[in-house]
Amino acid sequence: MNLAWTLATPVWLALLVALPFAWWWARRRKREALVLPALARSGELPRTWRERLRWAPDALRAAAFLAMVLALARPQELAAGRPLTTSGVDIVLTIDASGSMKAEDFQPRNRLEVAKQAAIDFVEQRPSDRLGLVTFAGQAVTQAPLTLDHQAVGGAIRRIEIGGLTDGTAIGTALATAVNRLRSSDARSKVVILLTDGVNNAGQIDPLTAARTAQALGVRVYTIGVGTTGEAPYLLDDPRFGRRYVRVVVRIDEEVLREISSRTGGRYFRATDPEALSQVYAAIDRLERSPLSGRRPVARIDRYAWVLALALGLVVAEGVLRGTLFRRLP
Repeated sequence: MNLAWTLATPVWLALLVALPFAWWWARRRKREALVLPALARSGELPRTWRERLRWAPDALRAAAFLAMVLALARPQELAAGRPLTTSGVDIVLTIDASGSMKAEDFQPRNRLEVAKQAAIDFVEQRPSDRLGLVTFAGQAVTQAPLTLDHQAVGGAIRRIEIGGLTDGTAIGTALATAVNRLRSSDARSKVVILLTDGVNNAGQIDPLTAARTAQALGVRVYTIGVGTTGEAPYLLDDPRFGRRYVRVVVRIDEEVLREISSRTGGRYFRATDPEALSQVYAAIDRLERSPLSGRRPVARIDRYAWVLALALGLVVAEGVLRGTLFRRLP
C-alpha cells in the first residue's frame, strides 16, 4: 500500500507570506521595549540563560501560526494502490408483491416476508455490485435504481407491501422493467433475479417477448418459483364472515419461467420452503462471481485535526513560558 499526502485547500498557504514580516515586527518592538537585555549585551550586566532563550516564546507562536495555516489547508492522507477484486455485476432484484404472496405455506411467515428476508441476505453478500429493485403485481415499479448504496436497497426491500399496486401477476412487464434498468449498464455481467409465485395474467408485455429483449441486451435472467406444491393456506379478509383461512391452489407457470432462463443463459429454481429459498439465492450468488482485478480508488483521509492539535499545544506552551520563565515585571 502506497501512502502519500496532499492538501485539500492549499490556498490558505498564502498566509505564510505574513510570517517573516510578523516575526521581524515582533523582534523590532521587543528590542525597543527591553532595556535590561540591551545593557546585558553592552557588558554592563551578565547575560543569563533567560536572555539567551528570550526568543523561545516568539518561536513557539510562529510555529503555532504555521500549524494553524497548515490545518486550514486540510492535509489529507492518500491511501492508494491496494489490490481490488470485485465481481463487476449489475443485478436487479424483481420481486412479486401480488396478493397470492400472502399465502402462509412458508411458516411462520408468508411468502413475501420470507422472500424479502432472503433478498436482504443476498444484498449483504454482494458489497461490490450495483443492485436495484423492481416490484410487481398487476403493474411493475422500480423501487431502487442500480446503486452501490446497499443500505438503501435493503430499506426498499423491507418496505415492500402487498396492496400498493393493482393486483395481478405481470411477469412480462416486470421483466421488461428490470431489463430496461440494465440497458445502459457497462458491467461485465448483467443479471435479473425474478421471483414469482404465479402465472402471467396482467400487463401489456408477454414474458417471452421480454426474455428476447433481455437476450438481445446480454442480460442473464434467473427465475425463482416460490410456493408449495398443491394447495396453500391463505388468510382471507372476508367482509361477511371476517378473517379466515382458505386453501388456494398453487399455480406457477414453471414452463414459462424455465424458458425465460433458458433463453437468457440463466437458471430456473423452485423453492418450496424458506430454507430452499435461501439455498437458491446462495446458488445464484456462487454462479455470479466474475472477478475483476484492478486498484481501489484513492481514499482521502483528513488529518487536519492532528495539525490543529499541535497548533493548540504550541499556543499553550507559549502561554506557559510567558507566564513563568519569561514573565515580564511590571
